[in-house]
Amino acid sequence: MNNNIQRIGMAARYSEAAVFNGVVYLAGMVPERGDHDIRGQTEDVLAQVEARLLEAGSDKSRILRAQIFLADIADIGAMNEVWDAWVVPGTAPPRATVESRLADADWRIEIVVTAAQQ
Repeated sequence: MNNNIQRIGMAARYSEAAVFNGVVYLAGMVPERGDHDIRGQTEDVLAQVEARLLEAGSDKSRILRAQIFLADIADIGAMNEVWDAWVVPGTAPPRATVESRLADADWRIEIVVTAAQQ
């Protein structure tokens, strides 16, 4: 058993990701730009998720669980269209989607992912 924790993208307050025992834990990924609609923000966040997973030795086909926070649950249909096009067929992970007030009023979405390494 490896007791070492690898932290990726560390800042004073948080890390973008942590890896322990072959499991990748991502921080909540939020849009880099708040001026897009839910589709654009979802694409932005999923691109960040994919990039962080690759940095940590994983990929989107290895997601174990996803938690999605929407500022307005009415956005779920449009968000699902982008999500469904992004998920690797046959690897859709367990997922929770809830409405939540997000830290920035311009953000429509935040996604937290846990994945297995390669």
